[in-house]
Amino acid sequence: MGWRLDKYVQEKAPDWISRTFIQKAIKKGEVRVNNEVKKPSYKLKLGDIVALNLPERPKTVEILPENIPLKILYEDKDIIVVNKDPGIIVHPTPSISSGTLVNALMYHCKDLQGISGELRPGIVHRLDKDTSGVIVVAKNDKAHQSLSQQFKDRVTEKVYAAIVHGIIKKDYGTIEVSLARNPVVRTKMAPLEWGKNALTYYKVLKRFGIGTLVLVFPKTGRTHQIRVHMKYIGHPLLGDELYGKGQKDAVYGAKRQMLHALKLSFFHPTTKEKMTFVAPLPEDFKNVLRILSEIKNK
Repeated sequence: MGWRLDKYVQEKAPDWISRTFIQKAIKKGEVRVNNEVKKPSYKLKLGDIVALNLPERPKTVEILPENIPLKILYEDKDIIVVNKDPGIIVHPTPSISSGTLVNALMYHCKDLQGISGELRPGIVHRLDKDTSGVIVVAKNDKAHQSLSQQFKDRVTEKVYAAIVHGIIKKDYGTIEVSLARNPVVRTKMAPLEWGKNALTYYKVLKRFGIGTLVLVFPKTGRTHQIRVHMKYIGHPLLGDELYGKGQKDAVYGAKRQMLHALKLSFFHPTTKEKMTFVAPLPEDFKNVLRILSEIKNK
């Protein structure tokens, strides 16, 4: 036959099984040839029996348009850039099918051309539910592929504003700690040696009596990266339910994690022009800064 094992499995597997899943399954020994573990590059021979235990097919979430207000920073036929409010999740899940950013975009965008044959917006990066700020979304396959590659290649430039507990003494800092899913609490991430590389830079803007306002520059895009990295150095975000003191920080006005995607730069998928968008700080974020300033000045 001469087929590489990974190419053969990819060709024969259902279209909803991703190439990444197949590669990982082979490396983990979950794909067997004649009941033996083989490398992805193994060349199949006539008579070989290939076995793979397929996972259950993910449930399809029907995305319905919803008239939810959007703060649009920019829009054309290829992309839309939004200043996301805190409290809204980006994409529907099997348990949450409405009230998301995607539901709002389905209603607003009348010129969606579809992603991979489906009439839906193309999400290329995400913000946590309680993180506010700039997010770019693709309207067609070409834009989706271009933006996805830019995020993968770290061509994009991301700047966040964060308010953290405690006084950070150094004006500048670097945090390079690998992250992986917490083996005990699956909704959390944790600093683990065998995790994926994660790199974050930060710059102190202002110090208060009990906290610090910082600009954060994540160079990788791991889940909860900024939240975990800031906790790792002893300065969790104000209001962070998972990694900080959560509701106890309401005394400072922080009713959610104080993290805002302030600025995003990328190259337009069609014109190749470098574009930069800034999302003004939301009122709740500014209110926390006011309260911290008053405490400091007492």
